[in-house]
Amino acid sequence: MGSIFTPKMPSLPPVQPLPPIPEPTVSSEDKEAQAAERAAVERKRRGRKSTILTGSLTPEAEEAIKSEKTLLGSE
Repeated sequence: MGSIFTPKMPSLPPVQPLPPIPEPTVSSEDKEAQAAERAAVERKRRGRKSTILTGSLTPEAEEAIKSEKTLLGSE
């Protein structure tokens, strides 16, 4: 019964299309700066192989471990 006495909802206005987005203009100096930044990032990039080869101990500590005798008799 409540739906008989409720007012009708007005229709929504039509949706306006968005205005076109202007193309950004980039100066040659900005392009050169971006290219230099990308080149610097590529130089600093390291792969998995370079991280595996690093040790967690200092060179002196690694030499001390290698110089200890083991149960197998190697030096």
